[in-house]
Amino acid sequence: MNNLYNDLTVSVSRLVTRKYSTSFSIAVSLLERETRDAIYSVYGFVRFADEIVDSFHKFDKARLLKKFEEDYYEAVNQGISLNPILNSFQNTVRKYNIPDHLVQAFLKSMKYDLGRKEYVSEIQMDEYIYGSAEVVGLMCLRIFLRGDEEAFQTLSEPARRLGAAFQKVNFLRDLRADMTELGRRYFPDIIHKGLDEDVKADIIADIRNDFAAALPGIRKLPSRARLGVLTAYLYYLKLLKRIKSTPAGELAERRIRVPDAVKLLLLARAFIMNKLNLI
Repeated sequence: MNNLYNDLTVSVSRLVTRKYSTSFSIAVSLLERETRDAIYSVYGFVRFADEIVDSFHKFDKARLLKKFEEDYYEAVNQGISLNPILNSFQNTVRKYNIPDHLVQAFLKSMKYDLGRKEYVSEIQMDEYIYGSAEVVGLMCLRIFLRGDEEAFQTLSEPARRLGAAFQKVNFLRDLRADMTELGRRYFPDIIHKGLDEDVKADIIADIRNDFAAALPGIRKLPSRARLGVLTAYLYYLKLLKRIKSTPAGELAERRIRVPDAVKLLLLARAFIMNKLNLI
């Protein structure tokens, strides 16, 4: 019965992933079954925490996030939770020995979103990105490597840089919603200088450096993980290219998207590159 319940809770995390992110769901679906379910569990956890701080405006967000954290640690201590998202995540944490400091760093960034509206220095932004994105990449890396500590140490930096690149692209994509709906600004240069073509170019150059640093790590991933990660990598590169071709003034007015047809082409490209070892 416990196995049936655990399978059910993973299916809820899978549903959350598919509901909230079509692109990420496509990438995860390319992983083999065990790895795929564990990544769904991570996504469900981080998505629910993010949803609390970003969307539940009519409720006491701080209390909800505190309860979410308390319930998570109760799940870890008890080995079970009646919250399906927390149950599937705590099982993944146990199975893959995900260190608690990664979970705490993530929750710390979510708590920042409860009150901090502007990240006025590179140090502030980097700390936020580490907790909100880089540690998620490290959680996924532990799952991909299944206990290979030597490989984890080697690939940790590329995993962090990939998480940072994804998050910065998200910041650019979501400028309008972040500024108008949530009142947040994450890029110090935009806060101090405004958003023009030069500022946009500097931010994109920084993101491209992150992508370049991440690519050697993708090449070294186990085959069970490489295709899914490469697909996400190509998708975000395409999204960055669309952002680059969009005038700076328009980025604060509309959300940039990659059409579904292009996503399918990127999937095919990733499959060929991975199959022919052209990464």
